[in-house]
Amino acid sequence: MNEITLNVTGMKCGGCEANIKNSVGSLPGIHSVEASSKENKVVVSFDEGKTGLDEIKEAIASSGFTVEE
Repeated sequence: MNEITLNVTGMKCGGCEANIKNSVGSLPGIHSVEASSKENKVVVSFDEGKTGLDEIKEAIASSGFTVEE
């Protein structure tokens, strides 16, 4: 199992955090998602054999937020 911390901009409230949790959490192999609008961070624990980093970033982007590289 892998864990990654991503810097994500555009989150303003708990609703934004929930959108990211739902979007990323629906991907296969996701064990946990924690989003913090105060810290602009998303921490994802996942099975790399089922979901990759690109899919996680795409799910965040499709929710309307930006993953900072």
